[in-house]
Amino acid sequence: MHEIATLKLDEGLRLALGQSLHPKSHTRIELFFCIPNEMGINPNTLSEESFYYNHIKSHLAYNASGIHLPLVRSRYVSKVRGDDQEYRQNLNLYCYQVRLAVDADIAEALSISEADEFYIRSLALMHETQRLLKRLRRYKPQDRKLLSFYHNADNFLSWYIEQGLLKLLDKAPKTTDFGLERSQLLQYCQDENEHRENARYNSSPTLEDPNRLANKMLLLQRLIEHGVVLKREAKNLDAVLKRMVKGSVTAVIMAFVMVLVLNTRTNFTQVTVGLVALLGAIYGLREIFKEDLTYFIWRRIIRGRAKWLNIFYNNTTRTRIGKQKVWLEYIRPKRIPKDVAAIFSKRRQQNKQAAKWLYMQFENEILVNEFLPGYDALNQTTSISLAPMVRYLRKGEGKLYEYTGKGIRKHTVERRYQINLVLVTHTSAGEKYAQRYKITVNRSAVVALEPIGEVQQS
Repeated sequence: MHEIATLKLDEGLRLALGQSLHPKSHTRIELFFCIPNEMGINPNTLSEESFYYNHIKSHLAYNASGIHLPLVRSRYVSKVRGDDQEYRQNLNLYCYQVRLAVDADIAEALSISEADEFYIRSLALMHETQRLLKRLRRYKPQDRKLLSFYHNADNFLSWYIEQGLLKLLDKAPKTTDFGLERSQLLQYCQDENEHRENARYNSSPTLEDPNRLANKMLLLQRLIEHGVVLKREAKNLDAVLKRMVKGSVTAVIMAFVMVLVLNTRTNFTQVTVGLVALLGAIYGLREIFKEDLTYFIWRRIIRGRAKWLNIFYNNTTRTRIGKQKVWLEYIRPKRIPKDVAAIFSKRRQQNKQAAKWLYMQFENEILVNEFLPGYDALNQTTSISLAPMVRYLRKGEGKLYEYTGKGIRKHTVERRYQINLVLVTHTSAGEKYAQRYKITVNRSAVVALEPIGEVQQS
């Protein structure tokens, strides 16, 4: 069950497709998008290449989900025997785990509506982060070569935890009964702020400019992901083939044109206006048919082929860890598998409208027999932005009127659109799981992502 892909809402118009992968595993994920024609999406308005390069991003990281603060593997931060890179990687693993755990626990706390339970959870979160930061600072290295790595990690985690707790308090349930708990949390944030000031991690100009400070912390976040989030190298699998197709079509058409030109020359003993006009027509037809024929043959050849390859490797050891092949194309309804078409057929009649079908496939393969010590899984995350799909949507604000018995009430409503999606996961064990989702969007955001029905296994 760990290999079943999950689909979640990310920020803005992005969807996050995630999957847990194990050593020597080989999985496949398919996505079938049913996009209403009224949204204006087709190969002319949104090409596959533009969508992939600008709106689809993949990354592979160690143990990147499902972890909470008490479960963080704190032993990795200890000073280990080995070179600078080994210390840095162990430190980065620890910081990465803490950051993800903080995000997970804050999200859970924000989902609590009862004030007493909310503050119990918030204080527990505070105590856990105190414990983790103490452990980090307990193993402060003495070697100057390693101090810069430690300073970056301590600076970022202290700031990140403070920001998370302040966000938590800002969105806390409104009540005046928990002043003591609130003051404890604020005091902890103030202590961490003073810790960074005493350590002189950030200059005065940086502290005075929120934009500068936020961008510095974003840079530190990327630094502590070194060796944890695997380096990605992207390749276009069709680049050479496309040149070969274009060259072959050009060669065939040129041979045909040369035959016509030679035959024409034999029929005309001298250069005349008719000869010039005929040669011009022949070369004009060559240009017309060359483009159309090349496009037709190319579309036939690439149908069903993987278009891109992502190779993931450890940027410290340069070891290849995994690879991912990507398919992306518009398809006709007859190419949809029968079991997937059966899932789509369960939609209500009003949702069965004229649509374009967009197909994605991600084939993931882990190449190594084992991961770093203590890690038994990698998390494959693919971010899919729906921003280009809402580019042509109408603003569509209107009025809805309601008679309340005493008068007429007027409501402002917005125009929303619905995309249907079936997500199919093929696991290493040969099992197949399918789930339909309903995606509701407007011009600025994904309003809702709703799973429809139960996960179907076959």
